[in-house]
Amino acid sequence: MKKIQFFMFAMLLLAVTACNDVKKVEKPENPFFTDYSTPFQVPPFDKIDTSHYFPAFIEGMKQHQNEVDAIAANAVEPTFENTVLTLDKAGKLLSKVGKVFFNLNESTTNDKLQEIARSLSPLLSKHSDDITMNAKLFERIQKVYDTRNESGLDAQQIRLVEKIYNDFVRQGANLPKEKQDQLRKINEQLSLLSITFGQNLLEETNKNFMLVIDNRNDLEGLPEAVITAAAEAAKSVGKDGKWVFTLSKPSLIPFLQYAVNRELREKIYRGYFMRGNNGNANDNKNIVADMVKLRAERSQLLGYENFATYVISENMAKTPANVDVFLQKLMTAALPVAKNELAEMQTIADNEGANFKLQSWDWWFYAEKLRKAKFDLDESELRPYFSLDHVRDGMFMVASKLYGITFTKRTDLPVYQKDVETFEVKEADGKHLGILYFDYYPRDSKSGGAWCTDFQAAGWENGKKVDPIVSIVCNFTPPTADGPSLLNWDETLTLFHEFGHGLHGLFTTGKYNRTAGVVPQDYVEMPSQIMENWAGEPEVLRMYAKHYKTGEVIPESLVTKIHNSSLFNQGFETVEYVAASILDLDLHKLESADKFDVLAFEKASMDSIGLIEEIIPRYRSTYFAHIFDGGYGAGYYVYIWAAVLDADAFDYFKKSGDLFNPAIAADFRKYCLSECGDDEGMVQYVKFRKQEPSQEPLLKRRGLK
Repeated sequence: MKKIQFFMFAMLLLAVTACNDVKKVEKPENPFFTDYSTPFQVPPFDKIDTSHYFPAFIEGMKQHQNEVDAIAANAVEPTFENTVLTLDKAGKLLSKVGKVFFNLNESTTNDKLQEIARSLSPLLSKHSDDITMNAKLFERIQKVYDTRNESGLDAQQIRLVEKIYNDFVRQGANLPKEKQDQLRKINEQLSLLSITFGQNLLEETNKNFMLVIDNRNDLEGLPEAVITAAAEAAKSVGKDGKWVFTLSKPSLIPFLQYAVNRELREKIYRGYFMRGNNGNANDNKNIVADMVKLRAERSQLLGYENFATYVISENMAKTPANVDVFLQKLMTAALPVAKNELAEMQTIADNEGANFKLQSWDWWFYAEKLRKAKFDLDESELRPYFSLDHVRDGMFMVASKLYGITFTKRTDLPVYQKDVETFEVKEADGKHLGILYFDYYPRDSKSGGAWCTDFQAAGWENGKKVDPIVSIVCNFTPPTADGPSLLNWDETLTLFHEFGHGLHGLFTTGKYNRTAGVVPQDYVEMPSQIMENWAGEPEVLRMYAKHYKTGEVIPESLVTKIHNSSLFNQGFETVEYVAASILDLDLHKLESADKFDVLAFEKASMDSIGLIEEIIPRYRSTYFAHIFDGGYGAGYYVYIWAAVLDADAFDYFKKSGDLFNPAIAADFRKYCLSECGDDEGMVQYVKFRKQEPSQEPLLKRRGLK
């Protein structure tokens, strides 16, 4: 997932301020106030203290406001240079401190950081609104916009003018004062609700549930590596001699796949799908209802029918109706496949004398049995060949063969956690390209899932290129005392996926912050998802899938099994994803959400598409972080929309006869990664592909055609 932070001008403004009772700290003591003296100007994590954030935000706010005020008050006729360009480059210190603070608040938070975030939320919202609703500033922007085609501007300058003008309009710059006041209140409420949703979910996931097992018989069926990891987890929380399983995916999924004890499978799965829905202090139902209601009101203030229309109008899909048709077509194709998968699993259960109808907490367990029966493949057979280091080095090799870039591990750069790794990325000619951080393992202070973000985006300043500092954060199976981190297949694909986002960030070019690398939301996942395609290709597997003990290359028999089972469980995976996408869209097509019952609405939404009870949407409303705390509201569909693009693009490579075709790779890097912000998403894709994408490769890849 590409982490989408709360910002004003797409990726530029991370503007915040602070409480009034903060004591003044002298600038020389605060690392944010000076240029970083670290190699490659990476953040000096070893010198940054929690106490540094408020002073830096205060000074950053002051500088940014002064910059904006100077633009608005300028008596000289507005031009591209003195208005739009100056605004595009404003807020440097705010971006600098914000990128560190918000990234660390996701990956290694604590009570102090969470309190800072809560305090900053309404103030950040106010600061953003003060800029977008600044009448004098908008008047100047509009004058540049109105004359953009007669001012001798080049195509990229015109694009920047149009994007910034559109940003202001979509943030309420054209509204009358009374409606702007309404919008301010809604924005403030939404910003705080989003933060509270995320903090509640963190508590529900990492602190409010723990499956403690003290009878070894209850571990029947679990691989020894999973048992060892559970014993170490128990020891870490003072429960020596027992076994602990949590709701983090590396702990949850193996238990669901292998634990014979059905009651315990149900217990842990209920713990997972009831997050935010337990009637406790971390319950998210009212937050969801309030956010849906406020988003609808906000969109209507801005002249849109609903929030889905507001969001999707900026995407490649253009309208919710187009997304509806797209998702319904996929559901129609996938649901019969999922029902057939269920019937096959029920037959296995019946033949074993189970004497029960399968439920949602049974799916993973019997899917593993079905995989074994159909393909003679047990996922635990694969893990020894997918150590984290080997997978990481494998994706580096893929990138090197495609683009000629190299990766050199650095041990001299400050990190924010002891197990974080850093790499310097260079072009084929040895020129520095950027820095890449990896943060692999779960911890109580880290949000769930995996994402890519940056500590510094690629750009230009004073005619000089600014090199990117990219960060990839995951929650993978950690190493044990007996061995390294061994990934399952899903984790392997996830690392390739996030690395694709990383390449997007590393390759981005462009002179302007608002447009460089910025693409429609339903394009964002294409650069990441295309990398997953290489991970499972036999030619590539032989490059990196090696036994962690012996170094033996993965046997051809396992490569064949991986290939033969590539369509396995695709009905389930497609249905659970599309169901969540439809739920997201239905929530945000509401025009009024008064007296909104979240659970009743969710049930009605899923009933309307005929979702079978054995499958739960990938995310239910109360823990749907993508849409309520991650910037993907009315946009969770984007993963599969982008999958059409990535499947079509990879099909282009395969049909060329060379997975690493240098000419195709060069065009993909140029048009779809480096210059992707130069024009609209489909325009850039067609420049690469020479035609619009076909849905056929995606349907074929998922076995739905």
